Amino acid sequence: MYDVIVVGARCAGAPTAMLFARRGYRVLMVDRARFPRDTLSTLYIHQPGVALLHRWGLLDAVAATGCPPIEHAVHQVGDVRLEGCSWPVDGVRAAYAPRRHLLDGILVRAAVAAGVEFREGHTLEDLVLDGDRVVGVRCRTGATWRTFQEHARLVVGADGMRSRVAACAGAPVITGHPLMTCVYYSFWEDVPAGFEAYGAPGRWTGCVPTNDGLTLVAAYFPQSEFDTVRADAQSAHLEAVRTVAPDLYARVAAGTRADRLYGSGEQRNYLRQAVGPGWALVGDAGHHKDSITARGITDAFQQAAVLVEVVGDSLLDEPRLRRALREYARRRDALVMDGYQDTLSVAKLRPERRLDVLRVLSADPVLTERFFATAAGASRSSELMTPDVLARLRSAGHPQQQCMEQRSSSI
Repeated sequence: MYDVIVVGARCAGAPTAMLFARRGYRVLMVDRARFPRDTLSTLYIHQPGVALLHRWGLLDAVAATGCPPIEHAVHQVGDVRLEGCSWPVDGVRAAYAPRRHLLDGILVRAAVAAGVEFREGHTLEDLVLDGDRVVGVRCRTGATWRTFQEHARLVVGADGMRSRVAACAGAPVITGHPLMTCVYYSFWEDVPAGFEAYGAPGRWTGCVPTNDGLTLVAAYFPQSEFDTVRADAQSAHLEAVRTVAPDLYARVAAGTRADRLYGSGEQRNYLRQAVGPGWALVGDAGHHKDSITARGITDAFQQAAVLVEVVGDSLLDEPRLRRALREYARRRDALVMDGYQDTLSVAKLRPERRLDVLRVLSADPVLTERFFATAAGASRSSELMTPDVLARLRSAGHPQQQCMEQRSSSI
């Protein structure tokens, strides 16, 4: 019998398994994929996530892949341009955007080094129950289709947006919103860039440098245009970059596309119930939002750290474990809700509504840094719309009601 079984071995599951193993627990981790393998991703790890990599002793391995540190960000809407960086988190100022086959490989190897037993190519069929309590998993191997059962005191679902653990556990959606955007991106050579985001009515485009001298260039469109966009996604992608970010387009036009175009029209927005008897969800399995704010990897790291912290040494004591899981659910919801609401605001693709605030922030280096800290999740959005900022908006001729409306749509 294992102490913990983690289903999913990417940026939510592997850190969860690793941290439980480092506490001395016997951990099994399974994933239907075989590694290394890429996955759809915006790649970006904000400063709070990088700080966790540093705490776990894995940041040097990420840097050693050749992925460049990112200490300069651009956010531009119309004629308003903010340039700067988030403030440091635990002494870490740089962000990173490693390719996922490299990042996930580092995380899996760290889990195995901590003592985790890892079985790749294993697909979850169902959860094993004792009454209403989850006590294990039933899986099949991809190669032989052999079915087996394993038991554990806690089963963690880290198996993504279409989580089989969540489905088998009957985890309900406690907060949900409709699809808002669709996205297409590719990788380009010889396109110098930092972390850059450009907004216009109905469009959002951006870029981030990654491994091997490549730059990821992405374009977002309203979900209502998905069928039209995917009919000629390549042309739509480049046209969005050209119209929203002409300077970025000039760099892209001078570069060379190094990979095919990737895309998704299924960027769900939800919070599922995070825990139940004998089970918990981390990462996209329990919470997913539009990728336009690139918060997924950082969120996954933070949830893994919180789950293992609150469970602590209570895994062998059922009443204490139940209390710990309830505390994890409370902290998970508090951890992600601010970013969830901000992401919904950005995903409306109406950045012109925030021009007045952005103009005030861009005129003050301290406020600009706070803006990027808010975008990174290092500061809450409520801390951005300070009385001083509201006073500057009023002095610029914006009425009190408009200032208060801006408070709920800060980034």
